[in-house]
Amino acid sequence: MNPMNHLKDALHIPDTQSGRDERHLAIQHVGVRGLRYPLQLRIGKAVLPTVALWSLDVALPAEQKGTHMSRFVAWLDALAGPLDGDALRTEAGCMLELLHAGQGRIEASFPFFLRKRAPVSGVESLLEYQGRWIAEARAANAGTTLWAEVVVPVKSLCPCSKEISDYGAHNQRSLVTIRVEMLAEIAWTELVRFAEDSASSEIWPMLKRADEKWVTERAYENPKFVEDVVRDVALRLAADARIGRYSVDVENLESIHNHSAFARIERG
Repeated sequence: MNPMNHLKDALHIPDTQSGRDERHLAIQHVGVRGLRYPLQLRIGKAVLPTVALWSLDVALPAEQKGTHMSRFVAWLDALAGPLDGDALRTEAGCMLELLHAGQGRIEASFPFFLRKRAPVSGVESLLEYQGRWIAEARAANAGTTLWAEVVVPVKSLCPCSKEISDYGAHNQRSLVTIRVEMLAEIAWTELVRFAEDSASSEIWPMLKRADEKWVTERAYENPKFVEDVVRDVALRLAADARIGRYSVDVENLESIHNHSAFARIERG
């Protein structure tokens, strides 16, 4: 047998996924989930390397049997450079073209670090935040809806405890989760500030004694219920024209209870 015939056969492997399906049921989401892959995150002029947990999918027409799963990884591996919101919108369109899909969804969850200076001593250290992108892409120039989510650790001090106690007041670490629909580019640092500026105090990884005194007194002078924090964050988001729909979730990891207190505000 001519060896060239074997080569021709190898180059013409049947494309089963592109076959026709007769069950007449469209699939809204089909793809890959739990895919850990590197990400270069653009924050302002800086590029921060991190690792993201990706979920990628597309809509599948009723007449098509399957999608090409390997192309999701191929798209991810071919990402040209650092990503910010605008770049992700462009890349989402590229994913649809590669998968020959009319619509699709990208979700990436990742840690990132920002360098912070302590308020008195000025010592520098890195604080970890959790970020997430959710991109809902549509072909035929219909555009991409992009959401950004950040989880920010802060400090809160109870106004009631301060009012009723002869001295001191209970305080705790809180988690502020902000999810915004990005109508225009917003830096991750800005999303973080929405939360930190609304808390009793922001926090730092490394503090000297003078810094610890400053943070303690700052929180005592700025007591806030969980309801206060969530409202203050929401007011800042509502005043920003770059933000469409949003949700704010604040959880106080209570220091005098074995449970958390939380509050949530949504728009849209």
